[in-house]
Amino acid sequence: MTTRNFHALFEPRAIALIGASNTPGSVGEVLARNLLESGFSGPVLPVNPHAKAVRSALAYASVADLPVTPDLAVIATPAPTVPGIVAELGRRGCRAAVVISAGFSDGGLRQDLLDAARPHLLRVVGPNCLGFISPARGINASFSQLTPRPGDIALVAQSGAIATAALDWAHARGFGFSHVVTLGDMADVDFGDVLDYLALDRATKAIVLYVESIYDARKFMTAGRIAARAKPVVVIKSGRSAAGAKAAFSHTGALAGSDAVYDAAIRRAGMLRVTELRELFDAVNTLGAGAWVRGERLAILTNGGGAGVMAVDALAGHGGRLADLAPETLEALDAVLPATWSHANPVDIIGDAPPERYAAALEAVLADRGAEALLILNCPTAVADSLEAAQAVVRVLENRPKGRVRRPILTCWLGETSAAPARKLLIERGFPSHETPDEAVRAFMHMVDHHRNQELLLQTPPASPQAADRKAARRIIDAVLVEERDTLTALEAEALLAAYGVPVVRNAVAATPKEAAALAATMEGPFALKIRSADISHKSDVGGVVLGLADPAAVETAAEAMLERVGQALPQARLEGFLIQPMAERPHARELIAGLAVDPTFGPVVLFGAGGIAVEVAADRSVGLPPLNRVLAREMISRTRVSRMLRAFRDRGAVDEDTVAEVLERLSMMAIEIPEIAELDINPLLADENGVLALDARVRLAAPSARFAIRPYPAGLESELTLESGERLVIRPIRPQDAPLLEHLVANTSAEDVRLRFHGGLRTLPNALAARLSQIDYDRELAMVAVDQEGAIVGVSRLIADPEGEAAEFALLVRTDHQKQGLGRALLGNIVDYARSRGLRRVWGDVMSDNERMLSLTDALGFRRELSEDFRLVRVAVPLEREMAAS
Repeated sequence: MTTRNFHALFEPRAIALIGASNTPGSVGEVLARNLLESGFSGPVLPVNPHAKAVRSALAYASVADLPVTPDLAVIATPAPTVPGIVAELGRRGCRAAVVISAGFSDGGLRQDLLDAARPHLLRVVGPNCLGFISPARGINASFSQLTPRPGDIALVAQSGAIATAALDWAHARGFGFSHVVTLGDMADVDFGDVLDYLALDRATKAIVLYVESIYDARKFMTAGRIAARAKPVVVIKSGRSAAGAKAAFSHTGALAGSDAVYDAAIRRAGMLRVTELRELFDAVNTLGAGAWVRGERLAILTNGGGAGVMAVDALAGHGGRLADLAPETLEALDAVLPATWSHANPVDIIGDAPPERYAAALEAVLADRGAEALLILNCPTAVADSLEAAQAVVRVLENRPKGRVRRPILTCWLGETSAAPARKLLIERGFPSHETPDEAVRAFMHMVDHHRNQELLLQTPPASPQAADRKAARRIIDAVLVEERDTLTALEAEALLAAYGVPVVRNAVAATPKEAAALAATMEGPFALKIRSADISHKSDVGGVVLGLADPAAVETAAEAMLERVGQALPQARLEGFLIQPMAERPHARELIAGLAVDPTFGPVVLFGAGGIAVEVAADRSVGLPPLNRVLAREMISRTRVSRMLRAFRDRGAVDEDTVAEVLERLSMMAIEIPEIAELDINPLLADENGVLALDARVRLAAPSARFAIRPYPAGLESELTLESGERLVIRPIRPQDAPLLEHLVANTSAEDVRLRFHGGLRTLPNALAARLSQIDYDRELAMVAVDQEGAIVGVSRLIADPEGEAAEFALLVRTDHQKQGLGRALLGNIVDYARSRGLRRVWGDVMSDNERMLSLTDALGFRRELSEDFRLVRVAVPLEREMAAS
């Protein structure tokens, strides 16, 4: 349902408190105090059948007795009474309720609550939550120990205890909040709903989340990606252990622990993940400072060598990079610093540095384009004033040329008594200041990580980017399912990988040791011998793998010993013979692992890491959400320790990393096209300068159980169109890299047509708006562009569905020189058909009343004209027949 009726929660005109109390220390008493004393401008209506007044406010015996209908109700009564109260509130016209009460672990009672709310579209926050706070509106509908000051940070938390701790911590440090929403058990309102609202909330400049679990992954990812494009979203996710991996069929399943998947999802959504409350607000403060990371090379300016070394150590520990100063920068510093300065980065200007030396050194470093960010440190000394140094730094920074992209500037004035006034000055002037070098470096890396995640947000891989023999793959899967098996044999697994273009070593099957020897005689040795059994997943664990067998005689001897050894280790296992293959002679190859697993929340995931028999001990892996493209696959690889081993070292050449990334892309494609795959394990995947080779693979099937968290780029919507003039165009969904093409489209469209499209006031398309219009989430929004033979966009239609999935707004722009050729009709008809296929009920748009050509077009396509609140506009809408919605 998402944001429907959220105005009743965030902008109520009257609030009822059901369960208000005068009993000191009770939840009802704290709620009444907070609601009545926080400055809410409307009526607060206590409901208590046993009291005439609560805190001097007239009390009412029941919901029926309320003199006005509340928009928002806060409920703190025993759980069994809540469904009935919600139903009564709904009948009165109330549209939002915050349920403080706990005790809904009984699924039946929880369902009763939802059933009571649903007929009235009444939104429920909770149950079992701390409450809701909106300081600027004077609303404290919670039993928090304090009312936070107004600000521009929104806090959304599942845990009331964590929320109160965060509020207490933030209050002492001067942070204010636009809204505080505690979700509790999330029976109705969840993270996706609140993110949808906050993404468009002008009072909120940054969003912080405390997450314990997500129930609707696609809704969370869609709303999160939209919000993260608009403002920083910082997340703490609790529960970093992977206890759920204990019973996994494959190494991939064991390694793809729940926390790793959450980490991948948060990163892919363009959010930033942190681990503790202090780090949470430091990150918000840093990301909200207005500087943009364009690179990762940090310069450090300090008056203390030790502090500089600490910063360098912290930078190395966080995976950062130290900037190399240009020769002209070193010359400029030589001219203004004592001969004993460090002559390198960190720039140590010596402990007696007066403010003038700070200023001169800072100007020299700021002129260096290779210094993509700057950390300024100060250690208190008896011969130099820390506050004067800060004042000098502020003067230089504030006098920088205007109009340039601001590079990140971070400061760290160490100490307490002497440093406090300097830190206060820096913060007041908009320069983030930290107490220790490690905190300052961590803040810089927050900016770097956030920038990287925002880059991932721009990636829109298609569902099926690579060629594959899909029919052969489908035959393999169908044959296994017909036999009611859930595990592919080694030969079937190899054939499946080969069908998707993954290089494999072919196995031969032998029923007996003698047959294995006979097969070996037809091959070139040395040989690898493996036991063949559907009951044994990890063969090497029971002695079911022998490598380096020199000749057929050695194969026969090893096979006989293997039968005895495996039979003793697993007497119940059905032994079906042997697999024999020539040893892959790739002495410098690295052993990797790649695979698929299904997360119960986020659906299919792709895994990559260090392979071999110690794969779970090393636990060096990264997880990604399909669909993947080459950029996303290479980013997955870069997050592992083994990625460093892929480079050239000693006598080993660099691995062809593109071939490794291609395997991950192909696995992503398999996950999308074969939803029955529950686990797939390639271990080892050999990789060297000549490419990759899969030596062993395991595949387990199950009934498809989870949809994808991210909707792939809808390549299936691409088509061609021939205009009445004969010109041929490509019609396709928009991509993030189309932003400059949108700017070009608007620039080459007449001012009148641009006015009609954007309802006045816009002649050129700003970069930020072009980026927003081209970076869309395909689960809720679609823009179809018409591209000519030169690659220019000559028309675009857009469809934005409401969060409820009921209706969608359209927009249309055709370049002036391409009008009156049937392009507008084709583009608009295209998105209406798409809306119908997705199961939407209605498509609508607001058209300027003097836009006769658009009104004529919509008339011809069956749109009806409706009244609009704005006299300049005509609302047009077309009802749609519902079809089966695409997943």
